[in-house]
Amino acid sequence: MSTENDQPGMSRRQLIRHGAWFGAAVVLAVAGGEVISHVAGARDSDVASTPTLRFAQISDSHIGFNGPANTNVTDTFSHAIDQINNLGYTPDFVIHTGDLTHLATPAQFDQVKQMMGGLHTPHVFTVPGEHDSTDDAGQKYRQAFGAGIGGDGWYSFDVAGVHVIGLVNTLNLQKLGHLGTDQLDFIQKDVASLSSDTPIVVFSHIPLFAMYPDWGWGTDDATQALSYLKRFSSVTCLNGHVHQLFSKTEGNVTFYSGTTTAYPLPAPGQGPAPKPVTLPAGKLHDALGIREVSYTKGQQALALKEQKLS
Repeated sequence: MSTENDQPGMSRRQLIRHGAWFGAAVVLAVAGGEVISHVAGARDSDVASTPTLRFAQISDSHIGFNGPANTNVTDTFSHAIDQINNLGYTPDFVIHTGDLTHLATPAQFDQVKQMMGGLHTPHVFTVPGEHDSTDDAGQKYRQAFGAGIGGDGWYSFDVAGVHVIGLVNTLNLQKLGHLGTDQLDFIQKDVASLSSDTPIVVFSHIPLFAMYPDWGWGTDDATQALSYLKRFSSVTCLNGHVHQLFSKTEGNVTFYSGTTTAYPLPAPGQGPAPKPVTLPAGKLHDALGIREVSYTKGQQALALKEQKLS
């Protein structure tokens, strides 16, 4: 992995922008050629409407889980990877929004890393879930996937005119997710020089809105973080953790919770706690899936498309 010492000609600002490419995630040099691949035989008018940026979200693979809600999480995670590899184009990158593992063991991290090595994309970016830091505040996660800019796994980068920020809100949580002063300072400084028409994509494990605080589905200092993004015309926040699709818009910010590749959780308030739900035979794949995200230059909002594993 590259470090600041490995990049003597790179400024601190450039290192912040490019940290994810060098050290904050698994970097996979798999797909060659153009960043955006066109469909074979497409007409010029079709090519003109090709999105400027296309990436996929995958979440909550929980490798190592063993229970009746899903007796083979490795198989369903592999199925999700196959779906991404068969989208008909090469995603610019793939993000995994946390809970890569279930018990944060070195063997589980190694398995996830090897499996994601099969994704047909130039880059894979990750943030940790609470299951990835069960006993060591995320140390084993960072050893496997990088320490990011602040040392705890957060980072940002620019691609195709879009600014992407990966946040970590699972290391110091009591009940709700928590970012902390250092990370809040990072966000404020990171976006300070950006034009207000720059599309912003933020991804984290726990939602950055109060989806259901009684279950810990929210981040206690998210309001402060989002205050630094109010001036931008388009802000898209992607998260995992809740194992189900949910969306919410507040002003210029749209929040999208992603589904899981492992097992469903109940809807907010349905039951005393968010425990794995065991579905009838043949119904599990309907509750699992991946997400495609695209951005076309000149448009304000990003476009999202959900895919079930079935």
